[in-house]
Amino acid sequence: MIKVLIVDDQSLIREGLTMMLSLYSHISVVGEAINGREAIEILKEKEVDLILMDIRMPIMDGVEATRVIKELYPQVKVLILTTFNEDEYIIQGLKNGADGYLLKDISSEELVKAIQTVYEGNMLLQPDVARKMIKSVEESTSRKKSIESDAFNELTKREREIALLVSEGKSNKEIAEILFITEGTVKNHITKILDKLDLRDRTQLALIIKNK
Repeated sequence: MIKVLIVDDQSLIREGLTMMLSLYSHISVVGEAINGREAIEILKEKEVDLILMDIRMPIMDGVEATRVIKELYPQVKVLILTTFNEDEYIIQGLKNGADGYLLKDISSEELVKAIQTVYEGNMLLQPDVARKMIKSVEESTSRKKSIESDAFNELTKREREIALLVSEGKSNKEIAEILFITEGTVKNHITKILDKLDLRDRTQLALIIKNK
């Protein structure tokens, strides 16, 4: 038996989902909540396997609720249901640990199949939602590469030389010997390079240079 909690601020939606799922013997609706905060309170008292979570709700929306619930109850599956096919909600919801993302225009059979799929530990995205997510990731990657490229062009000639040598796996000592400068100077240059490119360490720098 899959124990389901329905979280939606619209009573008509909650009642409709409850009625729909009551037709399936292997699913039991154990509670309803009108926002994320109420859902968290219910989880303190009831055993829940999976949450059907709306996105836009007052007090605490589905994205924030998913984050909190996954921190407190990582074993609980969260399947986001929404009428809003918006990239920002898709990406953030999944980053916060959502196990699936569906639009509310699906059929009852599709919903039940989705619940079963997520309950079994699988990630689930409708094709159109998946396409939007892929597009968003590609655009984000493209923007990041553009920013990195612009920043790389701002490096001085010496900084570019050192960055290239770092990408070849050269140590500070080896770079100093190749360029006839001190190790301290190499270290200072690398610090400036990382700062200009907004990178954490020389490993990230090497990866960026190799991918340019």
